[in-house]
Amino acid sequence: MAKVEAGRRTLWGNTAPFAADKVAEARRYIKRGSDLNVRLFRATNGRLGSRWRIGRKFVRGVPVCLLTTTGRKSGLARTSPLLYLLDGKGVVVVASQGGMPRHPDWYFNLAEHPNVHLELRGEQFDAVAKVADAEERARLWPRLVELYPSFAVYQARAQREIPVVVCRPC
Repeated sequence: MAKVEAGRRTLWGNTAPFAADKVAEARRYIKRGSDLNVRLFRATNGRLGSRWRIGRKFVRGVPVCLLTTTGRKSGLARTSPLLYLLDGKGVVVVASQGGMPRHPDWYFNLAEHPNVHLELRGEQFDAVAKVADAEERARLWPRLVELYPSFAVYQARAQREIPVVVCRPC
């Protein structure tokens, strides 16, 4: 455990990189949880599954959207539940994958096919995804850490710059 600066707060978190033997296990865990979240969200039109209530943000929860990308290899629709921040008309998501050493699959999918579909509670629309440049990331990152302080812990452990992606409606 180490101290991590998270905006106006100092957090204690595990900043040790993921051990190679734990990455596959963590990815399976994330996949199972994500699949369940997508099913609940869609079955209830977002009444369930649209707030992430864990850790430091348990009481209020953090908003969750469903991001559907086109698989870069398969061409199939792939849906991931992600925490998001609204920025004007844009929806901002973070390719943190809990601080794992590799970007999540959905990130590679949208890099290849930037046209995506977003589902927010009670709202759906098509969008174009773009990775934030350094200036935009610098502007958005403090707001993202304020929304979900664990992003700062994930960044400290990731050994990569965690991409910030902005999805703008078509």
